[in-house]
Amino acid sequence: MSDVKHKVPFGVIGLIVAIGIVYGDIGTSPLYVMQAIVGDTHNASADYIIGAISCIIWTLTLQTTVKYVLITLRANNKGEGGILSLFALIRKKYRWAYVIAAIGAATLLADGVITPSITVITAVEGMHGILPSMPIIPTTIGILLVLFFIQPFGTAWLGKSFGSIMLIWFTMLGVMGITHIFAFPAIIQAFNPWHAIHFLMTVPSAFVILGAVFLCTTGAEALYSDLGHCGYNNIRVSWIFVKTTLILNYLGQGAWIITTPAKIVPGVNPFFAMMPDWFSLFGVIMATLAAIIASQALISGSFTIISEAISMDIWPNIYIKYPSEVKGQMYIPAVNHMLMVLCILMVITFQSSTNMEAAYGLSITITMLMTTLLLFIYFKATNKPLWMSVPLSLFFLTVETSFLIANLHKFAHGGFATLIIAGILFALMYIWYNGRRIKNRCVSYEPIRSYIPVIEDISKDEGIPKFATHLVYVTRAKYPNEMESKILYSIINKQPKRADTYWFVYLFRSDDPYEFNYTVKTFSSQKIFRIDITSGFKLGVHMDAYIHKIAKEMEEKGLVDLGSRYSSLSHHNIEGDFRFVVVERILRMHAQMPPFKRSILVLYHLMKRMSTSDTQILDLDPTNVTVENVPMAQIQ
Repeated sequence: MSDVKHKVPFGVIGLIVAIGIVYGDIGTSPLYVMQAIVGDTHNASADYIIGAISCIIWTLTLQTTVKYVLITLRANNKGEGGILSLFALIRKKYRWAYVIAAIGAATLLADGVITPSITVITAVEGMHGILPSMPIIPTTIGILLVLFFIQPFGTAWLGKSFGSIMLIWFTMLGVMGITHIFAFPAIIQAFNPWHAIHFLMTVPSAFVILGAVFLCTTGAEALYSDLGHCGYNNIRVSWIFVKTTLILNYLGQGAWIITTPAKIVPGVNPFFAMMPDWFSLFGVIMATLAAIIASQALISGSFTIISEAISMDIWPNIYIKYPSEVKGQMYIPAVNHMLMVLCILMVITFQSSTNMEAAYGLSITITMLMTTLLLFIYFKATNKPLWMSVPLSLFFLTVETSFLIANLHKFAHGGFATLIIAGILFALMYIWYNGRRIKNRCVSYEPIRSYIPVIEDISKDEGIPKFATHLVYVTRAKYPNEMESKILYSIINKQPKRADTYWFVYLFRSDDPYEFNYTVKTFSSQKIFRIDITSGFKLGVHMDAYIHKIAKEMEEKGLVDLGSRYSSLSHHNIEGDFRFVVVERILRMHAQMPPFKRSILVLYHLMKRMSTSDTQILDLDPTNVTVENVPMAQIQ
C-alpha cells in the first residue's frame, strides 16, 4: 500500500474537462446578470450600461482572474483546492481558524441551494418564451428532480459529455456577443476602468447595482474548489478562453440593450431577447444543458465539501457512497435529499428568476471573505513577506466587504433564506467540532506495556469463553505506547475477552488528500499488535478491508498466523474469524461539567445519535461488530 498519486495532465483533453467541470456556475451567469442590472430601473442609456459592464469586466478581472486564478489556486494542498483544503494547510498551527473555515463552508453549501434553482429556472423561462404553454415552475421542479434522482447511480457517464457541451456553450456566448457589438462598437469603452469608477460615483443606485454586478463572479470559488479535478494549468489556461467569451457576451448584451431600449420591459431577459428567432430554439436548449451542468457541478461540490468536513471532524459522520471507480466521485444520500428539498422550496417560494436574483449572492460573498482571511493566514504560515501579503489581503477584503454591503439589501428580499441555512450549517459544525474536543478531553490513557502480561494471560486462560480469534479495537490514542482506559476496561474488566490475537488500530486522517500508508508495532509476538494507518482526507474509510489486507501482508512476512485455531477448520485452510469492538463513551445524567460544555455535549450526542454509526463510517461488517458503552470521565 503506497501513496496515491493524483495528477491531472495538462493538454487539450484536460482543458476541455476543465471547461466542463469548473465553469458551470460562472458560465451561466450571463443568463441573469444583465437582467438583474437593468432590473426595475429599465435604464438603457449608454452611460449607464457601459458603466455597469465596465464594473462586470473589472470584477471578473480583479476578483476572479487576480485573486483566484493567479493567487489562490497556488495555495493548494497536494493539488487539491477549496476552502477546507486551504484550512488543512494551516490547521496544525492555527486550529482556531476552523471557525473561519466552517463559516466559509457553510455559506458555500447554502449557495449550492439557490444556484441550481436560479440557473435552471432562468433557462426554463427562456424555453417558456418559445413554448408559452409550457409551465415554468413544474418544468423547473421536474428538471431538478431528475438531476437529484440520478445522483445515486453516479454521474461519471454524464460528465464525459460536459466538456464538449460547455465548449459549445462558451463559443455560442462569444459569437452571440460579437454579432451585437458591431451594432454599437462604442460599447468597448467598458474596458476603461474609469467608466466603472464614474458609474459607482454618479449613479444614485450604483451601490445596489453592485450587488447585481457581483453575480458575474459568484462561480469564482468553484475554480478553487475544483482544482483537484482539473489541475492548476488546465484551469489557468482555459480561463483565458472562458473569460473572453463571457466578456464578449456581456458586451453584446449591453450593445443590444442600448440599441433597442424599447424592448427593455418587465419580464424580458436580454440574453434570450437578443437571439434571432431562427436561433432561439438552439440557444434555449444550450442554456438548459448549461444550467443542468452548472447544477450538477454544485451538487458534486457539496458532496466534496461535506466529505472533507467529515474527515476534518467538522461535520457529523454520515454515509458516503462511491458509485463509480473515478477518484473523488461520491454520493451522499443525506446531502442529496437536503439539497433537493431546499432547491424545490426555493423554486416554489420565489417563483421566478427575477425574485431569486434579489436574494442571490449574499452567502457566497461571505465565503469569499473567509477564503481571503484564510489566505492571509496561509501567507503568514508560509512566511510570505508582509509587504506582499498585507496589501493584497486588505485590497481583497475591501473589495469583498463592499460587495457584502451592496448585497445586504438582499436580506429582506430573500437573502435571509440562504443566511439562515448557512447559520444552521455553521451551528452544526461548531457543535460537532467542539463536542468532539470536549469529549476527547474526557479520555484517559494508560501505558499499554503495563497491561501486556494481563492480556497475554487472558489469551491463554481457557476458563474464559473465547470471544474471537482476532479481536480488533479502533483506538484514538495518538501515541503507540498508550491506550485508552476504556479499551483496557473493555478487555480486562467489563467482560474479559479472550482472543488469539489482539489488534489495536489507529486511523490518522492526513492533510495530504490521497496519502495512504501504515506502520506495525508488535507488543507481543504473534499476539498483540498496534497498526497506525494514515489515510488522506479525500479517501474513503474502509477499515474492514484495510485490516484484512494488512493482516494478509503481515502473514506473508511471518508476523502473524491468520489460520483458524479450530482443528476442524484449519484442516481445510480456513482463516480465523475477526471481530471488531466499538467502544462508545456516553454522558451520564449526573456527571459534573460546566453548563456550556455540558450543553455542547448534549447537542453533540443528539447529533451523533442521528448521524451514521461508527460501524457504518468505518465500513465494518455489522455482523462482526460488538458495540459497548462506557461512561465518560468528568471534566472541569
